[in-house]
Amino acid sequence: MLRGMSVTGVVLCGLVFALPAPAQPQTDMARGKQLYMNDGCYACHGTRGAGGGIAGPRLAPNPPPLEAVKAQLRHPASRMPPYSAQVLSDGQIADIYAYLKSIPAGKSASQIPLLQQ
Repeated sequence: MLRGMSVTGVVLCGLVFALPAPAQPQTDMARGKQLYMNDGCYACHGTRGAGGGIAGPRLAPNPPPLEAVKAQLRHPASRMPPYSAQVLSDGQIADIYAYLKSIPAGKSASQIPLLQQ
């Protein structure tokens, strides 16, 4: 027996390490795209998150961390309107984030043959 630890304590320690990590909430990229378009994100950030709209920065293909996106939506540091939980739930924000993460990077100019002529 381990010094200072009962058999129960050893068993409980083993159970703690055997527990699986908490499951991440399921997200829906298609619903995220629909929300992105319907709630007007595209107007400033472009239809594919590339920025260049009225005022919005690039969000895709590599968006900032989800918590940073959520913080900006809830309490914008710019002219962006705030999106309260009544407008976009945390789950809906996660869906929009999943959509942004799904957008592949565009081709660089060196990868477009017509631009090489």
